Formats: sequence, structure tokens, C-alpha cells
Amino acid sequence: MDPFVVLVLSLSCLLLLSLWRQSSVRGKLPPGPTPLPVIGNFLQIDVKDISQSLTNFSKVYGPVFTLYLGRQPTVVLHGYEAVKEALIDHGEEFAGRGSFPMAEKINKGLGIIFSNGSRWKEIRRFSLMTLRNLGMGKRTIEDRVQEEAQCLVEELRKTNGSPCDPTFILSCAPCNVICSIIFQNRFDYKDQDFLTFMEKVNENVRILSSPWLQANNNQQSEFTLEHLTTTVNDLFGAGTETTSTTLRYALLLLLKHPHVTAKVQEEIERVVGRHRSPCMQDRSHMPYTDAMIHEVQRFIDLIPTNLPHAVTCDTKFRNYLIPKGTTVITSLSSVLHDSKEFPNPEVFDPGHFLDKNGNFKKSDYFMPFSAGKRICAGEGLARMELFLFLTTILQNFKLKSLVHPKDIDTTPVANGFASLPPPYQLCFIPV
Repeated sequence: MDPFVVLVLSLSCLLLLSLWRQSSVRGKLPPGPTPLPVIGNFLQIDVKDISQSLTNFSKVYGPVFTLYLGRQPTVVLHGYEAVKEALIDHGEEFAGRGSFPMAEKINKGLGIIFSNGSRWKEIRRFSLMTLRNLGMGKRTIEDRVQEEAQCLVEELRKTNGSPCDPTFILSCAPCNVICSIIFQNRFDYKDQDFLTFMEKVNENVRILSSPWLQANNNQQSEFTLEHLTTTVNDLFGAGTETTSTTLRYALLLLLKHPHVTAKVQEEIERVVGRHRSPCMQDRSHMPYTDAMIHEVQRFIDLIPTNLPHAVTCDTKFRNYLIPKGTTVITSLSSVLHDSKEFPNPEVFDPGHFLDKNGNFKKSDYFMPFSAGKRICAGEGLARMELFLFLTTILQNFKLKSLVHPKDIDTTPVANGFASLPPPYQLCFIPV
């Protein structure tokens, strides 16, 4: 037989086998678009706007559907009801960490963010206990954040009201807070060791920003120094970039909406004044400021598709059978931008978190830190930093834009799995 014919027949058989295997598995999973052999549904996903692609699929297949990223099925949950049902009501079954190739290559399944099973439970329990022992959730941590907020203000004063890109300074502050917790020491923003360390943290985050590829887990079982080192690296990576990006985005939105800034500064002046630093006790007396910070986190939708989850056992979910180990993507965008909970969700409006009397209004749909068993371990610290850093900045400076507010672009720049603000400059004018 002609070798070319043999090759064509062989490839045809492989493709048919691949299609048959995908079809047999797909019969037990939620519905979804028909995948192509080998590459799955990659060509049907807009990598520049993954979140919108998921929304489009949900309009066709409903709130629970299956995509193939390569040859492996991934179950997608879209909308508050489906996400809440999985992460909260069935938290244990959906507590696994899904495939995240770059992380698996670097972290080898170690640390607190990308580990699984008993290892993850052990290191999370150990990490939370250790952080509490170091002062997490206590006045001592608030003191450290307040100290860093004043250092941040002093660095901003050095700009002398000249135009500046706030990215670097806003990265130093949350990183230094974690340094002060873990190393019991903060660093000068120009300390060379600190600068080198920050560059390594930033580099790791950039490397981890490519989750839409597939790879095998590299599991280890021993609880080692390498495991602890990876965990500390996780704390820095997750606790620095996410907070600094949110701060950077918050200042951009405040430049875009000066009427919001004015209301926040009026509240700071009335509740805190000029002669002391803001503290966490002030938050309950500052509903508009609290609502503004919540709205920043809702509006920017920092991690639109969350970090991938996985089911820890064969799981029956809404009459579908999800096999153990299947990656699950939860669309946080679909929750944070739900128009039933947040009217005009594409508009930045602190009123989304205020009742008719101007009091702060909680929302179950507020999930920027995810939800359930895998909720961000540093949520409390991040919320403290956002409140104290932003109020201290606005207590000491007026924010001046280089362009008219209507010309400010707040469209996020996607970098793989996070939504980043576009580059910008502003002036910090001392008050």
C-alpha cells in the first residue's frame, strides 16, 4: 500500500479515536461546543477577552457547560447561583486546585495556592496558624499597615507634585507589609536587596500569567523546607501584586470620577480629620469610602475567571457527573457584574454598595477573593491595606490628572488571567 495512504488512514483513525473518546466522556459532562481533535475549543475562545467568551457560551449552553482546552474537559460555572452552589454549598467537592501548567512547573505542586489534597489542607492550616501567631487579625498588624501607609505618603511627597507613574511605589507598600509580618522588618524603598526581591516576585507573577495551557501534575508528598519556601513565595506573590494592582486601579478610577473622590475626602475630613492616621475602627463610620473600595474591587474584576478549581471526587452536580480531577473554572465576572444585583454593572458607582439611607450594604455577590474552601487566605490583610492605604493617601493629597477626566481610559489590559489598569501618570498634590 502507498505509504502516503497508510499515513492518511492512520491519522484518520487517530482523529476518529480522539473524537470517540471525547464524545464518550462528554456524554456524562455538561453540554458545550463541539471540540476539535487535539486542540479542543481553543479556536472558539477569544484569548483577549476570555470572560466575554464564557458569557457567550453560557447564553447558548446555560450556566454550567464544558469546554475542552486541548484534550482535557473543563467545566465552566457561570453566574452567582452556579458558582455559589459549587464553591459554598459543595465546597469540599470543589476544593481541588485545577490544572495550572506554569505553576506546576515552578511550584511542583507545593505551597498554599497550587497544592492539593491533604498537603494543601496541612499547609493552609499551618499558614493561617502561623500568620495569626505573627499578629494577623490583631492590632499589631494594623500598626504595621499604618506605619507603612505613612512611609508610602512620605515617598509620594518626594514626587513634589510632579507627574509620576505610581506602579512602583504602590507595589513597595504591600510587599513591605508582608516583609514586616514574615521577616519582622520593613525595608527602605531604595534598598537594593528589597528591589531585587521585588523584581523576583514580579517576575514569578508574570510567568504564572499563562493558565490556558495543559500539563501533568508533578506531585510530591513530603512536607519540606522547599514546601515552606514555596508557601512564603505564594504569600508574597498573591499578597503584593493583587493589592498593588487594586490600589493602582483605584487611583485611576478616582481620577476618572472626581465627584467620588470629593465625597470620600469629605468623609475622611469629617471622621478622621488631619491630625491622626486613619484606623480600621473608622471604617464603620465611613460608609461611602467603604462602598467606594468595594466598588473598585467589583468594577475592576481583577481575576475574571478565578484560579482553576478541580473536583476532589466523582461529583454529581445539577444532574451531571463530573469525574474526579476535572478542572472547574468559576466565572467571577459573571457574579461581580450581575445586572440583577448591580444595576448598570459596567458603570463605576459606589451606590452599588449603599442603601437608600446611605448606609453600607453588604452583598453575597461580592466575591473578588473567591469563595468557599479556597477563598484567599489573605483577604483580611488585603482589605485592611486597601482601606488604610487609600484613606491615608486621600487624607494627605489631592489627585491631579494630566488629562480631562472624560479622556481617561479605564479599560483593563488583560495579561493572561488578571485585569490590569492601563499605564497612566498623575500628580500627588499635598493638602
